[in-house]
Amino acid sequence: MIPFSNTWPYDVVSKDVYVQSCPFCGADNVLLPMKPKELTSVREGKKKLLIFPCCHNKVTVVDSDGDYILTDQALR
Repeated sequence: MIPFSNTWPYDVVSKDVYVQSCPFCGADNVLLPMKPKELTSVREGKKKLLIFPCCHNKVTVVDSDGDYILTDQALR
């Protein structure tokens, strides 16, 4: 079973990936350094190091679906 504490919601707007708020510093509407095609490769099994541009915290994205990214550490 996937731990919900390791997930974070995201949105895709005009080929950009956003989160409503940063799980680390709380900044609003953070543009992630990811593209939608990278989300597809993550779904296929490739891991992605994600560095939040607002506070430079790092997580490894291990899976995703249409609404959430799954990381290797707790975000909630």
